[in-house]
Amino acid sequence: MLYHVFMDVTLPRDLPADETARILAREKAYSQDLQRSGKWRHIWRIAGQYANYSVFDVQDHDELHRILSGLPLFDFMDIRVTPLLRHPSAIREDDR
Repeated sequence: MLYHVFMDVTLPRDLPADETARILAREKAYSQDLQRSGKWRHIWRIAGQYANYSVFDVQDHDELHRILSGLPLFDFMDIRVTPLLRHPSAIREDDR
């Protein structure tokens, strides 16, 4: 299943810089592993915000929940999820 996911990050201003750096390094490694696996198909930064629009390709709601709740930045995110379905007028066969 495909999901459109909006993630907006708000880090606490009093979070120590070394802890922030550790969390961000873990987040990058985790997200890049998911991208390599094909589960995190697209990630787009939103200009002027610490936020992104992403597309996930996973088995079901439970798998998406496990992935999102495993994000090292999860506790600092506002996340909105929209399930996506193939449009009947779409001409590309390689998108599900």
